[in-house]
Parts: sequence; structure tokens; C-alpha cells
Amino acid sequence: MRHCRYRGQAKAHLQHVLTAIAVNIERLSQQPPGENAPPRPPTAFQDHLDQQSIPRLRSWRAVS
Repeated sequence: MRHCRYRGQAKAHLQHVLTAIAVNIERLSQQPPGENAPPRPPTAFQDHLDQQSIPRLRSWRAVS
């Protein structure tokens, strides 16, 4: 928090969120239109669930 523009944890958090949004918008604007990103590989937690035969929630995407 030392290098934040604003003082206080709530204001510093807001600055971090807004900075992350700006970075993501910048990244998305550099992609050619119509290009979809490849699916993300499963996380370590999802791999663990798969190894234990625990079903994933519907909202999780399974990599085929």
C-alpha cells in the first residue's frame, strides 16, 4: 500500500481493482477481432477432483 495514490485499505483496494480492469481492457483491445482464446488448462484443484472421481460443478468447464 505504500505506493498507492490513496490512503486507506478500501481506497487502495479500489485502485487495484480499477488498475486490473484497465490492464484487462488493454489486453483485450490488442487481440484481433473474432479471435477466441484457447481453453484454459484445469487448475490443480480441478485435477485433484478428477483424480478422486469427485464430479465438478456445472459452472466449471471440462477440457476435452
